[in-house]
This record gives sequence, C-alpha cells and structure tokens, in this order.
Amino acid sequence: MAKRKEDKLRVAFIGAGGIAGTHMGYYKDMEDVEMVAASDLVAASVQRRCEEYEIPEAYPDYKKMLKQVKPDAVSVCTPNGLHAPCSIAALNAGAHVIVEKPLAMSAREGQKMLDAARKNRKKLVIGFQHRYEPRTQFIKKAVDNGELGKILYGRVQALRRRGIPNWGVFGRKDLQGGGPLIDIGVHVLEATHYVMGSPKPVAASGSTYTYIGDKKSNVLSQWPDWDHKSYTVEDLAVGQIRFDNGATLSIEASFAAHTEDQWNFTLMGEKGGATWQPTALVHDANDHMVSTKPDWLPSGPEANAFARKMRNFVDHVLYGQPTMAPGDHGLMVQKMLDGIYQSAEKGREVAIK
Repeated sequence: MAKRKEDKLRVAFIGAGGIAGTHMGYYKDMEDVEMVAASDLVAASVQRRCEEYEIPEAYPDYKKMLKQVKPDAVSVCTPNGLHAPCSIAALNAGAHVIVEKPLAMSAREGQKMLDAARKNRKKLVIGFQHRYEPRTQFIKKAVDNGELGKILYGRVQALRRRGIPNWGVFGRKDLQGGGPLIDIGVHVLEATHYVMGSPKPVAASGSTYTYIGDKKSNVLSQWPDWDHKSYTVEDLAVGQIRFDNGATLSIEASFAAHTEDQWNFTLMGEKGGATWQPTALVHDANDHMVSTKPDWLPSGPEANAFARKMRNFVDHVLYGQPTMAPGDHGLMVQKMLDGIYQSAEKGREVAIK
C-alpha cells in the first residue's frame, strides 16, 4: 500500500563500502527519505559512513540492526556472495529491498530472494542503473514503437584492456561468483536485454579464459598490483544466449584482454538496428540507408542514471510507482550469467530452465 506523500521512507544499509556511500549520497538529497541505520562487519567503516551522512545508528551485525531498527527499506551493498542472505533477511524482517547487481551468486539464490519478497509481500528491486540512461530510453522507445521491427540479434561488449580491480574481492570467485562477466558484463547485458523486451533465455554457450590476472605483471595500467595470488576469476568471458522468441545475444566481457576498451551494445532487427554508443538508429528511408541520431539527449544531473535508479526505488515503495528493474528481470539476467559459466565448464551449450 502506497504511503502518504508526507511520510518518509526509513532506509537502512547492509554493507558500508564504496557503493553504499553512493546510495547514501543520493538518499541524503531526498526530502522523503530518512537514513536510520547502517551495518558492516568492519566497525570503523560503518562508523565513518554514519558520521559522514549523519546516520544515527551503526551496527556490526545486520540481523540485530533489522530487529531493533525495523527499517521500511534496505539497500544491500555487500559483495555478491552476501546479496542473497542479506536480502532475504531484510525481506523477512518486513523491509523492501534494493540490491546491487548482480542479483546473487546464482539463479538458485536469486529465486529464493524472489520467493521471500512474494511471501512477505515486499518489493525487491535490482540495481540495474543503465536502463535509466537517456540513450537507453531513446533506443527502448524506438524498439517499443516498432521502428526496428522484430529484434533478431544483440551484441554486448564490456571490455577493459587492462582493468583488473586492485581493491575489494573482485578477483575471488568464491565471494563474487566470477570475474568481468558477472561484474561489468552484467551492466551492459541488463541494458541490452531490457531494450530487447526482456525475452526469456532458453540456452547458453560460452568460454572463459584466465591468462593475465593470475600472474604478476609489470605492465603499466590504471590499477596496478592487484592480488594475483588470490585471483581465481576469468580475465575474458565470451558467450551466446538464445531466447524463446528466436532472438540471439552475444556478449564479450574482460578485465584484461588485448583489445581496446569498449562499453557498448548493438541491436539488429528486421526493419532497423541501433547502437548505444554513439547513440543512433540504423534503417532505410527513401530508398537509402540512413542513420538517425538524437540531436539532444538529457545531460548533467537530470541524466544521472544512478540518481534515477534510486529515485525510482523510493517512488516504487512510497507511492506505488512501477519499477523499471523488478527482481524477475534480475533473475533472467542471472540465469544468462549462470548459463555462460556452466557452458564454459562443461564445454557445450546448456539449457536454461
């Protein structure tokens, strides 16, 4: 049930790292949000965040926080391995949840999160911000209006030439579930899948390669001296997804690969195509091949996708507005990630159930 507009959404945080600071930074400017508590295993970290954003309660134990504070909503800002248990605990405690991408470590965990949300009649939103971008919305409207016809193929690229994170646990498969595919590939994948109309994935094939990250390197890069000894994820992942409507999607994602940095997606349809960057529609007109580019897209604060994501979550919970990133979208994306990793392990295409 939507709250009255004069009511405030009481928000708490599980995890007080960098991404939590981003959430807090946007919440603090919202008059209808009150940040009431934060938790983190690292006491100094959560205390510092609480002081920075004037949050009254700091907890080392998120379960104790949920029990004592009873927040209306929770931002889950932990490493991937804690997304499911923390989200489920918050939902069971009666809080709505926004969880950062990816949804979980596996689709099996993700399904348990969706089940908890339904059981408790609470909202579960996945932190997919790129679908809120003006360039994404421009292409989405063209697809929805039929300008591209039936979408046949999508190509996703999230490639870093040498961008292995040298902080956090991004190189540990046991805590993250994977490397660039699940960390940065998911960003462009979610936007592409959303623009395509969120079709149901039915099969996946893929390969993963590790050849740089598990070795010490003297090559100059933006983030040198990563922990190569604990590095157990892939450097490069490539894969293909088939959907129930006959469309196909391919993805390339890397922390380290001998290629130029790329962050883009391309669509090809029966009547036209599209590119995310530069933003353009590709089609035929007046017996000629033409490209249509928007003369203007919103920029600056009004185009901030992360800000839009956070605002949409609050509007969804407080006022009953629809969300652009429901949990079931996160689950479909998770199934695609799982499928590519499973295919890479088995050396063959796998069905996505």
